[in-house]
Amino acid sequence: MNIQMYVSKKNFDVQKAERFFKERRISVQVMDLKKHRLGEREVQVMARAGGLQNLIDREDKKVKEHPACYYNQDSLLLAAILETPWLLKSPILRNGSKATVGYQPDVWEEWVKQG
Repeated sequence: MNIQMYVSKKNFDVQKAERFFKERRISVQVMDLKKHRLGEREVQVMARAGGLQNLIDREDKKVKEHPACYYNQDSLLLAAILETPWLLKSPILRNGSKATVGYQPDVWEEWVKQG
């Protein structure tokens, strides 16, 4: 199992996700979005988890100040995410072609069962 966790900021959900996998002795590759540049394909896999619009952390004060927070056109939003990945919610977990946004232990439990 090759799990990647994309993190733009350390928050409570990120800590819970780390603990979830650590308790099950599953190694997770943490991708710090301040250092790691996303590719278009990576973002598209993430978007399949709930849509491109749902990837943006619209609760974050800093994100609300960015114009991308108010984009409703996916092409503009994709460009903004590729340029400024800190707009994304944390954590986003990816397991091959599957992905989750936020804390979703029920889905991760299925990943663990499938091996």
